[in-house]
Amino acid sequence: MGPAEVSAERRDEVRAVVERVTGWAAGREDVAGVLLVGSWARGAARADSDVDLVVLTTEPGRYADDEAWVRQLALGEVIRNRAWGPVVEWRHLAASGLEVEVDIGPLGWARTDPVDAGTRRVVTDGARPLHDPRGLLGALVEACGRSAQVSSVPASLPKSRSGSGGGPATSRP
Repeated sequence: MGPAEVSAERRDEVRAVVERVTGWAAGREDVAGVLLVGSWARGAARADSDVDLVVLTTEPGRYADDEAWVRQLALGEVIRNRAWGPVVEWRHLAASGLEVEVDIGPLGWARTDPVDAGTRRVVTDGARPLHDPRGLLGALVEACGRSAQVSSVPASLPKSRSGSGGGPATSRP
């Protein structure tokens, strides 16, 4: 295995993180979507790649005011917390060294008419909806064009979960 290749252990760890966040989101009425973005979404992760997730909610302020969700997810120590436009980054460091960035934002981040330039950059760099009960993220990926869709998603990551009111399950600050 070369220095940039991802070990089976790291893939398993990332899969577990994605499943934990997706399961948590599915149990919350205010969470309208979870989007995996960046290198893991486009199938180009390296050994030192972080996991980047965008969580869209009807109540983004709730996550700034109450950190109970951070404890529930247990993604590691919070090493950075800062705003990037409408989203707030929560960067976690796991004991293994894996960094997990969870960006909490409002539903408007996924607006498609028009798509915000920053959101478009995030989506076209690699995006994979993981939880999309309202179809917001599928519509966003579609609005950003076919180039945003991932052709080779790592098979070790879970498939998208769509709810009954959602559309197809097809941005980082």
